[in-house]
Amino acid sequence: MSALLLNGGEFLIKDTDFNLNFIPEDLNEDQEMIRQSVRSFVNQEVLARGNDINEQVSLLQEAASLGLLGSHIPEHYGGNPLDTFSNTLISEELGRGEASFNTTLAAHTGIGMLPIFYFGSEALKLKYLPGMCNGSIKAAYCLTEPGSGSDALAAKTQAVLTDDKSAYLITGQKIWITNAGFADVFIVFAQVDGNKFTGFVVDSHLSGISLGAEEHKLGIKGSSTRQVYFDKVIVPVSNILGEIGKGHLIAFNVLNIGRYKLGTICMGGTKRLLEMAIRYANERQQFDHPISSYGAIQFTMAESAIRIFTLESTVYRVADLMEDRKIVSTQSGKDAATAMLTSAEEYAVECAIIKISGSEMIDYVVDALIQIHGGYGYSEEYAPARIYRDTRINRIYEGTNEINRMLIINMILRRTLKGQLDLVGPAWEVQKELTSLPSTNLSDEDYALEIRSIKDFRKMVLMVAGAAVKYQMDGKHDLKTQQEILINVADMIIDLYLVESIVLRIQKLKGKYPEKLTDLHESAMKVFFWDAQSRLVKNGQDALASFASGDELRIMLLGIKRFSRYEPVNVKAHRRRIAEALIEKKSYCF
Repeated sequence: MSALLLNGGEFLIKDTDFNLNFIPEDLNEDQEMIRQSVRSFVNQEVLARGNDINEQVSLLQEAASLGLLGSHIPEHYGGNPLDTFSNTLISEELGRGEASFNTTLAAHTGIGMLPIFYFGSEALKLKYLPGMCNGSIKAAYCLTEPGSGSDALAAKTQAVLTDDKSAYLITGQKIWITNAGFADVFIVFAQVDGNKFTGFVVDSHLSGISLGAEEHKLGIKGSSTRQVYFDKVIVPVSNILGEIGKGHLIAFNVLNIGRYKLGTICMGGTKRLLEMAIRYANERQQFDHPISSYGAIQFTMAESAIRIFTLESTVYRVADLMEDRKIVSTQSGKDAATAMLTSAEEYAVECAIIKISGSEMIDYVVDALIQIHGGYGYSEEYAPARIYRDTRINRIYEGTNEINRMLIINMILRRTLKGQLDLVGPAWEVQKELTSLPSTNLSDEDYALEIRSIKDFRKMVLMVAGAAVKYQMDGKHDLKTQQEILINVADMIIDLYLVESIVLRIQKLKGKYPEKLTDLHESAMKVFFWDAQSRLVKNGQDALASFASGDELRIMLLGIKRFSRYEPVNVKAHRRRIAEALIEKKSYCF
């Protein structure tokens, strides 16, 4: 832990010391043992049964016996608390299993348990959390309604106080409820007094609760997804979560850690998909050669590995931030729930980046898996077709990726307005720099070109974002109605964070684990940097041209050119080097 711990979003204006950054190579023996334990469970049980809707409850029970349901809950409430890195490993390894079971488990341990852990009274925690940890109580989360998805606060489910003020009568309908078919308890959101959005803990056996049929979904068919109906269900006032009218705090805060875990699960799943692709490409012969020997296939496999390496570097960077923040909060006297809640809340932007990157990465890789399998990939008789359908949901739940992109911008602007993040000064300095001659000098440190490029990319983001905000302040446009610009800027921020995460990992490898650093790491870095710069330039140009014009636009476009000095690299050679390692190892090579 360091006094130099960055706050959420500060990567936009401050450097990170690579010596203080956690990387996967820092994992210790105990943590690696956790990895192996979860992988054994996945290989022996989940892959065999995880896609069967009738096996979900028994698999949850087996996961509980391994301590996987309570790894984020204190012992006082029946858990076996582990650090953020160990919980990250659990999510990653579960990702190698079946998506249906991952959905079941994540809904239980995340949005099912965390509202009680974060916001429940002590009595509610003691009543429900031990059973949730040992698997005897299964949870579901009832937020979405037929008329309200992303606009969750527009829910129409009502909670009316009884005459004796001892209970609420909840009436309404919820849709797309994971685990509804077997849940023992629901986390339900309803309007108190007509418009006070509030969370409740509702036992599923209560009179007035009924379920719809299992939904016929595109994918994750092994998970239970139903509508839940509430008809004047009597819920004690003691079952309120948090404060009346503050349900949005519950609904939104539990999603931060959920987004992080979802991206991590996608990362683990992608590693397995890459292994499947390599295995098939090595075995499939065309024109007397395995198709893995052809450049087009090697491109796809190498690109998949590069994206995994990038996300992996970023995931453990964010785990480090949240773990350090949690420790700081605990040392300052905060309880475990508050420490965990505030650590994820602090890094909401970074968690959204993980969710977006992970869900879009796995879609790229599963698409490549289908393509490499050719016609066999399109047949339902083979696994890729089902996996293809299963992965599509990742870009929708925990907030659609479009919503998460806008969340990134909104959170950064909110932190700026609250004085938690100083973007105004650095953005103004970038504007002044545009009128001076650029320095062409490089330092003599390792990876000097990449380090300079990170600073350049940061300036590019600040220039584009600053110009868009200035137009807002001058009344020339309303960013709330300019979502295309927000998405452009969000994508620039995402690429900035990803490229910096790669360099931090490689710097630490060179300094602390030189024996583990190979040419493959540097090849992955160079390819991703070159591609990221192209995306940054395109998004910056698109954003600026959406609102600026004339000389003002011309000057800022010159700024884009000024801040995109990463030199072209032989991406073909670098990708082929990585592909050869994948083919030889038959798995992820980093």
